[in-house]
Amino acid sequence: MTIIVHHLENSRSQRILWLLEELGLPYTVKRYARDKATMLAPPALRAIHPLGKSPVIEEDGLVVAETGAIVEYLIEKGDGRLGAPAHREDALRYRHFLHYAEGSLMPPLFTKLVLSRVPLLGGMAQKKFQPMIDVHLDYVEGELAQRPWFAGKELTAADVMMSFPLEAAVARAGATEGRPHVAAWLVKIHARPAYQAALRAGGPYAYA
Repeated sequence: MTIIVHHLENSRSQRILWLLEELGLPYTVKRYARDKATMLAPPALRAIHPLGKSPVIEEDGLVVAETGAIVEYLIEKGDGRLGAPAHREDALRYRHFLHYAEGSLMPPLFTKLVLSRVPLLGGMAQKKFQPMIDVHLDYVEGELAQRPWFAGKELTAADVMMSFPLEAAVARAGATEGRPHVAAWLVKIHARPAYQAALRAGGPYAYA
């Protein structure tokens, strides 16, 4: 059956559309708009999954939530394409960045964003969290200086996972300032036909 992607605008779910396009798997998109006052997901998503978050996918009565879990599900469905490389060191890097994207890189970015929206806390967010974010972004720059993709010589799902935090960090944390390899990697992924097709499927996306 065709995969249904419950897609929230300007969110992590854009990565799922990109991965589906890269894998050539059939899917349909159900779009959701954020609440204009709170910028949160609408209550309608709770009817799909109790957490009311996006991305969520459905296939043949099965509901899968959490971006990393969805990515692993789709890689398996795609017969391992864009999954862990055969070379052991590349495979370790693949697994590292697959989990690093949300486990380490995204939390300080998200915290900074939340605090910056609270009166009187914006300056504190910049002062306390930007140095933490810079450590991560400099680490990423160093990794991309050594190889064209996060896991090695070829695009993998690790790159798909890393796309959203780095795209968000351009606007929120100056990700490309003094980091030419991060900037070049973003240009490279945005130029991919599958990425462009995912944008057409998902609608307006502020971070591309």
